[in-house]
This record gives sequence, C-alpha cells and structure tokens, in this order.
Amino acid sequence: MSRERRAPQPAAWEFSSPTRRPPACSPGSQGKVRRRMFFAEQEKWSSLCRDAVSELLSRYGEYGLNEGTFGLVALRETEARRAPAGFAFNGTWKCYPCSLVKAFHLVHVLRALECGEVDRPDDLDQAIRDMITWSSNTATNYIIDLLTHTTGDTALDPEVFVSWREKRENLNRFFEKLGWPEWAGCNITLKLMGDIRYGREAQLAGSDGSNLNVLTPLAGARLFHELFSGDLPLSAQAREMAQQILFRDRTRVDAALPSYQVSEFLGAHLPPEARIWSKAGYTSWTGDPRTSYYRHDLVRIAMPSSKPVILSVMSQGEAISEHGPRIFPEIGDFLFNRLVASFS
Repeated sequence: MSRERRAPQPAAWEFSSPTRRPPACSPGSQGKVRRRMFFAEQEKWSSLCRDAVSELLSRYGEYGLNEGTFGLVALRETEARRAPAGFAFNGTWKCYPCSLVKAFHLVHVLRALECGEVDRPDDLDQAIRDMITWSSNTATNYIIDLLTHTTGDTALDPEVFVSWREKRENLNRFFEKLGWPEWAGCNITLKLMGDIRYGREAQLAGSDGSNLNVLTPLAGARLFHELFSGDLPLSAQAREMAQQILFRDRTRVDAALPSYQVSEFLGAHLPPEARIWSKAGYTSWTGDPRTSYYRHDLVRIAMPSSKPVILSVMSQGEAISEHGPRIFPEIGDFLFNRLVASFS
C-alpha cells in the first residue's frame, strides 16, 4: 500500500526494446512446463524452520498469529540451477496479497518490453521504479493499463465487460504459461486500491469478492527463486534490471521512510553487511473486510559468508497488521538469526 511518494529521480537504468521480436517471445514459448516441487526438503533445514515457526506462533499468538493467519516459505539457495533447500508452512494459503502483486507485474512488464508488446512512453521507467521502490499504486495501475490495454473507470455493459475482462486475464495468463504448480488459484488481475472498489474494478472483483487478487506464500517464493537463481523468460539484462529495482539500499538518505518498505518490515534490524531485495505489502482497514488487515513481506537476504535465503511471509489480522511496524522487524531479526546467521 503506497503512503508517500518521493520526488522523481534520474533512472539508474534504461531499457532498450529490441528492433524485432525475438523467437523466444512467440506465444506459448515462455518456458517448459515443470510439475515437480521447485525446492528440496532437507531435514536440518526443515527442523530449523519448524522450530522457528513454532516459536513465532507462541511469541505472537496474543496478536492473533496462528496456524490460520500465518504462512511462511523459507528457501536456502544452493548452487546455480540446483533446487534450493525449502520449507513451507501454510504455503498454499490463498489470501489477499496487497502489494506483493507488484513484483509479478515487474517481471511481466520487463518481458513485454523485451518482446515489443507494449508501448514505451517517456514515464514508464519512472513508473516501474516507483511501483517497487515506493510501492506506488498509481504507478502500478498505469502499468496494468499498458500491459492489458484496458482502463479502470465506470461500470461497463455486460457484453463490453466480457471483452475487457479477457484483456485483464492476460496478467494471469503470463504466469499460467510458465507451468508453475504454485500458481494454481492465484489471481493478479485487479488494480491496487487503498479502499473499496468502484465501477469496472468492482465488476471484476465480483459482488461476493470471488475474483479479488490472491497469492500464496509458495507463489511469492517461487517468483523470487526463479528471478535470482532459476528460470524466467527474461534476458540476462532484464533479469539484472528486475534484481536491481528490488534491491533495498539501506544507505540512501530516504531509506528510513516507511514507504521504502524496510523500516517496518523484515529487513529493518538486519546487520549492515546483509544485502536485501524485497517487496512488501500491507493493508489496514480498507472498507472491505475481505481486503483489510494483511501484512506480508517477500525478501531475499544475502550475507558475505553464507548462501542467500528467501523468505515469503504472509499474515492476516487486525493486531498483527496494526502492530506490524514493530512486529515484522522483530520477526525478520528472529528468522535471520535462526536461518541465515546460523549458517555463516
């Protein structure tokens, strides 16, 4: 959820679209369909993670953190192109993802630029950066319009809405074509709102909320795994761009701002030598109980002396959301000491 917007800064990178569409951009050729689990279970890692989950539920149970309101996937990277060690607690929990969807839109828009599938207005680089760095909903919704050739406005007549909805479904189809089992049941077609939805966005969500955005801890972990050490339909240049945009530089003068999504999330108390890539999201009261009081963080932590670890944490509840600016940094510090520093 976006709260503050910083002044535009010169782009640290610039993307040049290819002059012709490469063969890899042909429909249906994004990647091989793979059905096996993307991580390997290792007893030592699983034992550490199980103990960590048990302690977190005990420590924060008074804030409503329990087996129904908390999900964690923890991955420890191995050698390149090899399955990481992995653990999942409520990994298939389907919940409202808040701004975690923006990490998925980042991959999609960079791919679309590579393939010449979207126009490249002068402000697109700024929008891509603001979508991640400051979690701007305005920038995200602009990118959704560009990717789907739709706009969000007043309600549509039923026959027009069907065509409009099909265009929005392209946001899901991009990831469906990757063949990830973890994508089953996920949805990222709706724009980002800080309150209830109106017009065609409300039409798309459905009167019963059955088509609200949905992600799982496993889906988030899979995205980061593939982006940093796996296989995504991105060139090396585009992959590097995505990683650079997700990197959290805690030495910058505005890094302490809450909208930079470090000071109130898992990376807040990590040591200076830890490198962090992340995308977080949260809601307080939105006017709709189905989208209210969530707090999540998707983070990759790399220390000089140990293998990087990916944490996909999702939570729900008024207390954990409202006290999250204190609790999530504590959770991050605890998981770092248990799962990262212990392997140094």
